[in-house]
Amino acid sequence: MRTIFTTGQVAKICKVAPRTVSKWFDSGRLRGYRIPGSQDRRIPREHLIRFLKEHGMPLGELEDEAMGKLLIVGTGGEVLAGLTEMLGENEFKLETAASGFEAGIQAESLHPDGVVIDFVMGRSEALMIAANLRKNAQYSDTVLVGLISDEDSASGFDRTLFNETFRKPFDTALLAERIKTLVSRKKQLA
Repeated sequence: MRTIFTTGQVAKICKVAPRTVSKWFDSGRLRGYRIPGSQDRRIPREHLIRFLKEHGMPLGELEDEAMGKLLIVGTGGEVLAGLTEMLGENEFKLETAASGFEAGIQAESLHPDGVVIDFVMGRSEALMIAANLRKNAQYSDTVLVGLISDEDSASGFDRTLFNETFRKPFDTALLAERIKTLVSRKKQLA
């Protein structure tokens, strides 16, 4: 995963001439820095992604890096509709799974940045999904969020499996905002 781009690399991504990228840079529209003692320009990934989004340009090969991937397990209705609306299709790619088996298959193909597990599917299955994800080295830094009811929170379980738990009823907007924060933190460390 490249973090710094040359003007030539940016030109290929944007499908424009390198001189066009230099003009964007020189006018201040595309942020970056010059190599000391040289006229060469370098553009950090986050500035390039911001530039492309601001100008409605396709992200191309940067799309996987720019978009968060979220797997929502066992929940539907209001919560799913709310998350879909608030996380939007520009920021997150959302996939759903109804069971632990389906969650495993989706996790393999999606490689999610975050997984929301609703305990409505059954406490033991929800905990099993979280434990299996934590055991797999590929998902050790995946953000796990548990949606629990009063019964689940009253009886003890290993909360260290989850980065965050939300007790029902909760504000879906708050959940969406927390997911954005946790996933963006994870992506910055990667």
